Amino acid sequence: MKLFVHEKGIVLVGKGWEVLQKLKEYNKDYLNVSDWVQNVKQK
Repeated sequence: MKLFVHEKGIVLVGKGWEVLQKLKEYNKDYLNVSDWVQNVKQK
């Protein structure tokens, strides 16, 4: 599983179940992927 986070978006690379698991994990911190990207831009 690879996760690339940059200011324009997020790239998840891996098997389908790995991507879903990672999205569920980050869903606890962020409601939407756009919230996640905005948080990255602020840092």
